[in-house]
Amino acid sequence: MPEITILVVEDDPAVRCGIVDVLEYAGYRTLEAPDGHAGMELALKANYRLLLLDLVMPGPSGFEILAALRKKRPGQAVIILSARGEENDRVKGLTGGADDYVVKPFSMKELLARVDAVLRRTCERAVPSDTRFLPGCTVDFLTRRLQFDDGRNEELSEREAELLRYLIDSPGRTISRDEILRHLWGLDPDRTETRTIDMHMMHLRSKLGDKDQRMLVTVRGKGYLFQTEGLP
Repeated sequence: MPEITILVVEDDPAVRCGIVDVLEYAGYRTLEAPDGHAGMELALKANYRLLLLDLVMPGPSGFEILAALRKKRPGQAVIILSARGEENDRVKGLTGGADDYVVKPFSMKELLARVDAVLRRTCERAVPSDTRFLPGCTVDFLTRRLQFDDGRNEELSEREAELLRYLIDSPGRTISRDEILRHLWGLDPDRTETRTIDMHMMHLRSKLGDKDQRMLVTVRGKGYLFQTEGLP
C-alpha cells in the first residue's frame, strides 16, 4: 500500500511540530508549511492525500487557501484546525470544502481519529484528472503517466511526478536543490544527499526524451529550470 502524505499548514511551530511528530509516528509521510504563503504554494502544487489547515496565520488565511483549492483541486480532502470555534466559522469552513473542523485545543488522539475517519471517507473520492501538456506528450499526474503523441506511455514514480509538477508549475524560474528538498519533499537539505535529486532528474529526462536538457535545464551552481521555448 503506498505511503499516505499529509500536508500540515500551521504557523505555531510547537503545534506544527507536535502534529508532524504524531503523524509520522503513526506511519504517515508529512509535508509542512509555517505560514499562508508557503501553505498556499504547497497546497496547490504538492502531492498529498490530506491537508491539515490552520485558519489564522501570516499571509493568505486558511479560508483563502481553501477557496483556491476549491478552484484548482476540487475534491481535495481537508481538515481545518482552528481556535475559532464559533458556529459561523465552522459552517464557512465546511461549506467551503473542508471535510472536518477540529477546534483547538485538541488531543492528538482525537486528531488521529479525525484523520483516519476523513481518509476512510475520501479514499474512493473521484478526483478530476490533473494533466499538463508538454511538447509531444501529456502528463497525467493522477495516474503518474506520460502519454506521448506517438502512442507510447511511460510511468513516473511518486517522487518523479512531484518533481516534474513542481518544475512545470514554476516556468522560467530557477529552482534550487535546497528548495526542492525542503518545500517539495519536506527534507532537511543539510542532512540529505543532493545526488538523489540529480538521479531523479536523470530518470525524468530519460522518460521525457530530454537527454539534451532543452526542457529540464541544469543551471550550474543554482538548480533547475523548466522551459519549452524553442521546442517543437
